[in-house]
Amino acid sequence: MLGSKIVVVKIGGSTLGQHDTTLEDLVVLQKRKFPIVVVHGGGNAVTDWLTRLNIPTRFVQGLRVTDPDTLKVVTAVLAGLVNKELVSEINRLGGKAIGLSGVDGSIAQGKMKSRELGLTAGELTVDAHLLRVLLNSGYMPVVAPICMNCVPTSQDESNMLNVNGDTIAAQIAAALQARKLIFLTDVPGIYDNSKQVVSHIDAGTAKSMIENGTATGGMIAKLEASLLASQKVSLTRIIDGRIDHALLDEIEGRGNGTTIVN
Repeated sequence: MLGSKIVVVKIGGSTLGQHDTTLEDLVVLQKRKFPIVVVHGGGNAVTDWLTRLNIPTRFVQGLRVTDPDTLKVVTAVLAGLVNKELVSEINRLGGKAIGLSGVDGSIAQGKMKSRELGLTAGELTVDAHLLRVLLNSGYMPVVAPICMNCVPTSQDESNMLNVNGDTIAAQIAAALQARKLIFLTDVPGIYDNSKQVVSHIDAGTAKSMIENGTATGGMIAKLEASLLASQKVSLTRIIDGRIDHALLDEIEGRGNGTTIVN
């Protein structure tokens, strides 16, 4: 019965640190007995630290090319700094949060997407048992987007992989059979060819928007993630996390943005 109530919330790295009310909303919802799993990004913070360390960074089709040195920084920043900042703030506000990554308990296991992208996951599988244990114990899991490398090609290759936050959020939502997957981002929703926000689309339309180029940039990853989740999650929402109490409004049925249904 827990799965029918679970909400998975993906906090985009672009909204982290923007003094939004998301963390306050999460605590309010937890106190109202909503079981919530949070997945966060933090790509901007990773890029900042790579720059400080003089490690070059490169993207292919919106995904970070991850060599061994980059993976060390990604892991330290996302699973360390960003994750613990979020968890500590949620706990300070009166919530009960536990920070972890896809590596912990082997929650997420992936395979390298391509040689070109290096240690970046493509295919991903999720074991949600640990997340259910935490939810049933009254905790809010806060998950950093790092996963296990289930098929290292050599002893020297890392046992971990960088993974797109939208992808792991979708796979977690599907594994938990969550009632809703919510992407908090820095735009009002999905735009059509006229640059107007589309209020509702189905999975077929989402696929067409990717294929015909209507969706661009980070929205491609969110639509692809929505398609991944669509077989198990009946409703996906993409909303503007910069609006005060956007998450609370969303749960209470007052949200704007784009709804994606299967």
